[in-house]
Amino acid sequence: MNNSFASNPFAGAGAGPASALFEAMEQLRTSFAPRPSGGSRMARGDVRTAVLSLLAEKPMHGYQIINEIAERSGGSWKPSAGSVYPTLQLLADEGLITAEEQNGRKTYSLTDAGAEVAAEATETPAPWEASGPRDHTRFSALPKAGVDLAAAAAQVGRTGSPEQVQQAIEVLDEARRRLYSILAQD
Repeated sequence: MNNSFASNPFAGAGAGPASALFEAMEQLRTSFAPRPSGGSRMARGDVRTAVLSLLAEKPMHGYQIINEIAERSGGSWKPSAGSVYPTLQLLADEGLITAEEQNGRKTYSLTDAGAEVAAEATETPAPWEASGPRDHTRFSALPKAGVDLAAAAAQVGRTGSPEQVQQAIEVLDEARRRLYSILAQD
């Protein structure tokens, strides 16, 4: 969403605190908004490493691989079919995996060479673990709370009186100070 007059009824010269509040809350809302791809983007090598790690555990088909990565990452990374299936084809071309037709689906498993490559990768964390443990609060509840706060502040900015807008600014200033004090705790 851009900050044009159509999206911000308070835009324009002399709009005062309501305009500033709306713009700040819109920035907050967009910083928490989900990306169109649905999650964080991982490098191509990460998809390869993830596929090899999973196939080292058991044979799987492509859809299982995608869902397993999403589950293990706590939903923060769900690779697209457009990244997983070409990776599977590349691994097959390299002789690291084989595909077997089962129940109308290709099930992939490691070859001996693939098992060796996967074993070498076990010394580093799996791609879904590389950035630390995922938890529900950090990756879904906190952004939702931020978006909800942004929506409430924007509503005050759109419909509140000048006094209500000033009260909202004071509440938000206090909330900001308290959030930073959480980070300052040992």
